[in-house]
Amino acid sequence: MTKERIFVNKQPFKEALSPWMRRPAPESDVVLSSRVRIARNLRQYPFPMFANAAQSAKVMEQLLSVAESGRLNGVDSVQAIRLSDLTELEKLVLVEKHLISPMLANESRNAALILSRNEDVSIMINEEDHLRIQCLYPGFQIPEAWDFSSKIDDLFEESVDYAFDEKRGYLTSCPTNVGTGIRASVMMHLPALVLTGQINRILTAVTQVGLAVRGLYGEGSEATGNLFQISNQITLGQSEQEIIDNLHSVAKQIIGHEKAARSKLMTESRTRIEDRIKRSFGILSYATIIDSKEASQRLSDIRLGVHLGLLPQVSLETINELTVSTQPGFLQQAFGETLSPEQRDVARAQMIRTKLASRA
Repeated sequence: MTKERIFVNKQPFKEALSPWMRRPAPESDVVLSSRVRIARNLRQYPFPMFANAAQSAKVMEQLLSVAESGRLNGVDSVQAIRLSDLTELEKLVLVEKHLISPMLANESRNAALILSRNEDVSIMINEEDHLRIQCLYPGFQIPEAWDFSSKIDDLFEESVDYAFDEKRGYLTSCPTNVGTGIRASVMMHLPALVLTGQINRILTAVTQVGLAVRGLYGEGSEATGNLFQISNQITLGQSEQEIIDNLHSVAKQIIGHEKAARSKLMTESRTRIEDRIKRSFGILSYATIIDSKEASQRLSDIRLGVHLGLLPQVSLETINELTVSTQPGFLQQAFGETLSPEQRDVARAQMIRTKLASRA
């Protein structure tokens, strides 16, 4: 990749569905995505919370120069985005697509994003740490996401000097990230475990083996729409491979439990589950106003119906697109104006009706 291949476009702000989400993937009926995030800091500068404007500016320029020099071999064409150049709405859209964190969106001073054309690589600069490398894969592909993010990490390490301690490992702003500095996660759709009353038992067992359970937008977010993010909590005292293997093993078991629960629903309660799914489809097809929480739950029902073969007229791509495009930022961008909460509820219903009617 050469500097001339750096591109600047508005794709991330216009398209709800990132290109990487359109690829076929294993276990995609349960796992929406796999993500690995690596936190790193540069040795010669104070961590972001202690850095002054001049120091954070130097960090940003040094890290951006790595991308602009073409040293990120193996990564699709990238664009460098300075957060100060974006509107508040554009930053919100990037958060809704999981390309940046809410923290980075709120820190525009000398904050930046390096984003691949397929949006499967998202590198945040001057968030909680100087550098946060994120790789996203569709479906259940944790080892693949780890391999790719590790290669990008190695490429940066060839150009910059990381803050590293022989005893503690990689040093980070938050003590819970010290050591390997990696957070691996899977976004899972677990409606059958919720409907059969097994979810609390499963999630309690997950936390007992050192994993965390969060909602769609990570720490502090509610698990709406039966979407649960399962990730490692421990970064110190385990190797990177042990962290990846543990998450992969536990997630595989959860996939098995969810599929067994779906089979049980279809065997023992087919009429009731089919009625629930088709009622949700009917409401979304005709509602004139709907809030985000209800939309999320009913889209979850439809997603389950698609995978159970009860709604063959709806594509999974449609549900994936609506999950993102009905969020506040995308809604306001699509309608070209700032919307009040009630106006967003009306706009959300209109968008869903239109999309479901097209059966795209």
